[in-house]
Amino acid sequence: MTEEGRGMAIAAELERRLQAAFAPVALDIRDDSERHRGHPGHREGGGTHFVVRIVSEAFRGLSRIERERRVMATVADLLEKPVHALQVIARTPEEVR
Repeated sequence: MTEEGRGMAIAAELERRLQAAFAPVALDIRDDSERHRGHPGHREGGGTHFVVRIVSEAFRGLSRIERERRVMATVADLLEKPVHALQVIARTPEEVR
């Protein structure tokens, strides 16, 4: 697999898991690895640093921290390797109107 393909495959797996766990009304996953060039965990070709923006009813009544914990738990094994960092922005539909 090419380095670029690796990043795309990881993003696809993140999407699959988050769709299954949270049935989001909106989901955006961005490979942010290139912005972290020279930082720990960076590898050429991406797939190490991601930003996830997710909007779901599943977050209703949960604190920001609890939302992030649930997202992280859903992809925990990917965070051991190959993903070095995951920024999570989790909202309810009302919070994005």
